Amino acid sequence: MLARLQTATFFPIFKTNVNGLCHLLFNQLCTKIESTQVTESPEVPSWAKVNPASVYEDDDSVSPTVTSWIEGRRLDDPRKVAQRFLGETTESDVVTISKILNKRYSSPEEVAEALDGCDISISENKVERLMKRYSHDWVVAFGVFKWAKVQAWYTHSPKLYNFMVDILGKAKQFHLMWEQIEEMNNLGGYISWFTMAKAMRRLARAGKYKEAIDAFRGIERFGLRKDVTALNNLMEALIKENSVEHAYEIFSEFKKLVQVNDISFNILINGWCKVRRLDDAKKIMEDMEKHGFLPDEFSYSCFLNVYCHDKDFQKVYALLDEMRDKGCRPRVVTYTIVMHALGKAKKTNEALGFYEKMIESSCVPDAPFYNSLIFILGKAGRLKDAREVFYSMPKQGVTPSAITYTTMISCACDYSREDEALKLLKKMERASCKPDIKTYTPLLKLFCKKKRMEVLYFLLNHMINNNVRIDVEAYSLLITRLCKSEEVEHACSFFEEMVSKGMVPRDSPYKRLITELEARNMVEAKEYIEKLMLNAKGIIC
Repeated sequence: MLARLQTATFFPIFKTNVNGLCHLLFNQLCTKIESTQVTESPEVPSWAKVNPASVYEDDDSVSPTVTSWIEGRRLDDPRKVAQRFLGETTESDVVTISKILNKRYSSPEEVAEALDGCDISISENKVERLMKRYSHDWVVAFGVFKWAKVQAWYTHSPKLYNFMVDILGKAKQFHLMWEQIEEMNNLGGYISWFTMAKAMRRLARAGKYKEAIDAFRGIERFGLRKDVTALNNLMEALIKENSVEHAYEIFSEFKKLVQVNDISFNILINGWCKVRRLDDAKKIMEDMEKHGFLPDEFSYSCFLNVYCHDKDFQKVYALLDEMRDKGCRPRVVTYTIVMHALGKAKKTNEALGFYEKMIESSCVPDAPFYNSLIFILGKAGRLKDAREVFYSMPKQGVTPSAITYTTMISCACDYSREDEALKLLKKMERASCKPDIKTYTPLLKLFCKKKRMEVLYFLLNHMINNNVRIDVEAYSLLITRLCKSEEVEHACSFFEEMVSKGMVPRDSPYKRLITELEARNMVEAKEYIEKLMLNAKGIIC
């Protein structure tokens, strides 16, 4: 239990308006916060002798309000936190089924067989929740899908079929994906453009560009017809996976058969800009005008992104002038792109100047703009200003998004403001704003660094309760950071847990862990970790 508690320092909610913010942002006397280091090295017993009841007695750097929140969520055994799939305290059908599924299965058929003994009423909601929970594990998700499909008085909806198609495509199980599509076709009325868009995107992501294009060419047999929306979806999928050449090829092939629109041209402009072939992008813009479509804000923003990435602000400003000359008034997205780039280039005053220009042009800030503004202020060490902008957002009619909270949490973690970071996470929960892995990453890094093990395990539990998967990336982060903080026993524990879930550890965290164990002459632990690694790679020991 947390024994000693610091007095909480609550940050006030400032009353501001747009004009007040302008004064704040350009006040040169604003205090900057320097990065601080708080050293603490609570003694932790060896890996084999960890006693969860005694390890964290001196874990005392979190304020009383946050402490009570953490204490209320404490697990009986924090070392087993990541093994839990659900945070519900009451039993439910989903929990019951999850206990069965929380094992390793070699095939979907084996999963379905394991579920056959469940005396549980089935519903689409339950099936969808289970498929979402195990969407990262196609074997389990497909097993659930197969099992539910043969239950009496139950039929999968097109929505769940589409979800299954996407899961199988993501896992690159394309033969099974096409089997599901054929099954949907036989059912009649189940296939939509959403189905084919998912399939084409997954094929493109796997580098199967020809197959994605062939799927588009053959859509008539599924009762669909080629139109501009479908063409644009395919082009966008190809460009997203850095295959603008294939996108241009399909555009050239079908532009006389399908009536293309301004979106079609903008997709290609974006694609050529992404691969930095600006001359080709300009030709598409010229072609766009010949077809009667004027380049819009999106068209110009593609070029702005390239110039901003290169920090060539002279070209940025020239392009903004060109936009105005052609009657294309910059909007909030344009201002956000430029302001963010200036902030990253450490041109803070110039970046904030764009805030003033935007207000003068009667352009209303939106959530992404505020997110960027908070990011810039945080990186400049102006945490007080970032905090004030954050709390002013609702007063300006803008609701903070998950990205807003994540940005604020990241800023707090950058300056070791652990108490403030946890308060933001709590506030995020109260606002029913769902965190994702990007929200937790800076928190995990900070509390590994601080050796705040109880809080670290609390965060892992919080992730699970929010259906944020603790994946290979997360485990790698934990193992590496804990090794760096000399918490080798806990790093070993996470390595073991990772392997027990059927994941193959990456070489980098594995080598780091082995090096740390060798340095401490922990021979038995090193041999055990080596054995686990061989088992994970399928090498019989």
